Amino acid sequence: MLEARPSASRDIPGRKRHYETVYILRPDLPDDAAAAINAKIRKIIEENSGIILKLENWGKRRMAYEVKKQRKGTYLFWSYLGSAGLTEEIERNLKLADACIRFYTVKQAENVDPKSFEASFNDEIFSAAGTGGVEEPEPVVTHEERGDDYDSDVIMNDIPGADRGEDN
Repeated sequence: MLEARPSASRDIPGRKRHYETVYILRPDLPDDAAAAINAKIRKIIEENSGIILKLENWGKRRMAYEVKKQRKGTYLFWSYLGSAGLTEEIERNLKLADACIRFYTVKQAENVDPKSFEASFNDEIFSAAGTGGVEEPEPVVTHEERGDDYDSDVIMNDIPGADRGEDN
């Protein structure tokens, strides 16, 4: 449980802040380990009187660059309401988790009324988010996109027995 952090002078009593957190888990992580990390994050939010609005498993995706020796990762998206200091506790736990290779939190709004949000979160969504998700297919890159010089003679020379137009 979080220590009682003094609220900022701009915080209105009874109101919360709207946050979105995306974190990337190792792609080779078993489903039960991913579910354990999700359960830990859920417990932190609920213990600190936060409200989970949305949880999505975006599946395994290829990253733009290598992070902690990984080219792919399982992306999870959380949208929630909470008080000041909640994100620090979530991020502290994600830093300690070896399976988490990257995370990012954005404050969407301050001083929102929790009653004005409709939560699309339930236990069924939570259990489905613990699975590996759908793997993104590898993109097909053409020679033009890659910028290669396409030379049909080179390809023909690589094929044994192909007619190269030579006089034998």
